Formats: sequence, C-alpha cells, structure tokens
Amino acid sequence: MFNLKVSGMTCGGCINAVTRAVQAQDPQALVQADLATQIVNLETSLSPELAAQLISDAGFPVVN
Repeated sequence: MFNLKVSGMTCGGCINAVTRAVQAQDPQALVQADLATQIVNLETSLSPELAAQLISDAGFPVVN
C-alpha cells in the first residue's frame, strides 16, 4: 500500500476517474481518495511510478 498526492480532484467523478485509471491496469486494486487532502491511498500490484503515470495520464497530476 502506498499514498500519492494528486492535484485537481474536486468531486466524486474525479475519484471515479482516478480509480478507473488504476483499475484499467490492475482490476483488483483498491483505491481510496480524500478530496480534502488530495491524497490517494492505493493497494495495488502496480509500482508507485506506474500508478502515478496512469493517474497523471487521466488528467490528475501527481505531486511529489
């Protein structure tokens, strides 16, 4: 499990888009996002780098 700081999430639709982006590569991934903190918690077999790239490609930049 790891956390990513993701900018640009403002609503449930944003969370769904982030979740779909990760689950497209790992359908078993568990994705939890907090809009207030902009933190996404991931339990996935993907590397943090790949997950960050998938989320960024979906339009939500990952902040280091």
